[in-house]
Amino acid sequence: MTTSQEELLPGTRRALLHRIAVAQAEGRAPSLVAAVVRGGRTVWEGARTSVDGHGPDGNVQYRIGSITKTFTAVLVMRLRDEGLLDLRDPLEKHVAGTGAGEATVAELLAHTSGLAAESPGLWWERTPGALRPELADVLGGQPFLHPVGRRFHYSNPGYTMLGALVEKLRGAPWEEVLRREVLAPLGLDRTSTHPQAPHAGGWAVHPWADVMLPEPSEDLGRMAAAGQLWSTTADLARFAVFLMNGDDRVLSAETVREMHTPAAPPGIEDLADGASYGLGMQIQFRDGRLLVGHSGSLPGFLANLTISVADDIAAVVLANCTSGPMLSVVGADLVRIVAEAEPTVPEPWRPMSEADSPALELAGQWYWGTHGFALRLTADGLASLEPLSGAGRRSRFRFNGDGTWTGLEGYFQGELLRAVLRPDGSVDHLDLGSFVFTRQPYDEGSAVPGGVDPQGWRGIG
Repeated sequence: MTTSQEELLPGTRRALLHRIAVAQAEGRAPSLVAAVVRGGRTVWEGARTSVDGHGPDGNVQYRIGSITKTFTAVLVMRLRDEGLLDLRDPLEKHVAGTGAGEATVAELLAHTSGLAAESPGLWWERTPGALRPELADVLGGQPFLHPVGRRFHYSNPGYTMLGALVEKLRGAPWEEVLRREVLAPLGLDRTSTHPQAPHAGGWAVHPWADVMLPEPSEDLGRMAAAGQLWSTTADLARFAVFLMNGDDRVLSAETVREMHTPAAPPGIEDLADGASYGLGMQIQFRDGRLLVGHSGSLPGFLANLTISVADDIAAVVLANCTSGPMLSVVGADLVRIVAEAEPTVPEPWRPMSEADSPALELAGQWYWGTHGFALRLTADGLASLEPLSGAGRRSRFRFNGDGTWTGLEGYFQGELLRAVLRPDGSVDHLDLGSFVFTRQPYDEGSAVPGGVDPQGWRGIG
């Protein structure tokens, strides 16, 4: 990945610097470092620090806390793609005797397993992992707080179970598997389970006085898969590019998109906040923009990775304080600043390479009952079906090669669209999961279920 500060306009760069400066000053962070990615590479970097004459750069490690969970999720999805597990498998099928085995792999990934948020006993983030040498020590005697699969409840022990799953199926420690299968292929040389110089120290800032206290940095042991990693803005920028586009050496673009898809039923408060959770990735709707990524925290450190796939922009923000700046808000703001100040210039419109006559016959206006829809064929080989006016069900469709199309999103995701022909070979109507779309509202010349009143349309009187 190359770095070019010149790709953003001076006004945009100043707005980005101003945002992190406000975050560092108002959040009273000893240091804060950030980067913005667009078009597959870093286009801006910035830092603020309380130390005169010295500032962190993209090579300085910070602890990234729960962003580690996204790395663990990538390892699990690799196992799924290789056929070594199914996301519907109960944990017990692969890792027996944990006491949490009824939860499925997907439920663990999406935090719907019903497991407790934290490990019982001493505060696990500030005590040695050696105090919890076995999975039973992580889970405790009553690991479930909620019915399995019924609600979203963030669980650090759940990701400990996923780390154990990786180790069981790979026959190697989680750290070793991560380095071999993700860090090395993506060139994340400055991401590690233990700090490597240069790295920031973790600090607690007194809430009512401008003084600081150093935080301990513990090895999380069994819970490493939930939050052990240290990384840099440069490495996380590369990771963000992967999470936007995929990389066949690690995960395909299709699987990465699957990780972005909501997989947990949101609670009332989540709906109000526009937040959800996918397979190892946080999802939020902010300022009219869909954002994916993850935040992280451990005593002494805060971290955030925010991605707008539609804008092809990502932001990384790291700070070395236990609390203070809301980095999820800062990350979303950095994405917004670039997206609004310098919106992506769309590629030129180009026609299809060749027209498909049978498919072309389907293009145009259709009616589901009295609801008007337009079916359009696009140069990417897809078809789109959307309401002629107002809100309503819409989807793109992929051609299957046998005369049918499969819905890719929304209400019609996975549903089949097919043209039903008359004896003379002309199109009578479209069948979409049994819904009938006709060229005219309740077209009396088409096979409308329930029939059409023979007296036709009428007024009152």
